[in-house]
Amino acid sequence: MKFNPMAFIENSGYLFVGMVSIFIVIGVIILTTVILSKIFSKKN
Repeated sequence: MKFNPMAFIENSGYLFVGMVSIFIVIGVIILTTVILSKIFSKKN
């Protein structure tokens, strides 16, 4: 097994896409939770 620091630079695009997609998925989950809580909340 060799240590190749240039491989990290070459694969940083995939790393960036993965991080952005994780934040998008978390945002969708938060938005869905907020929308559902506004729809189904009981008004007193």
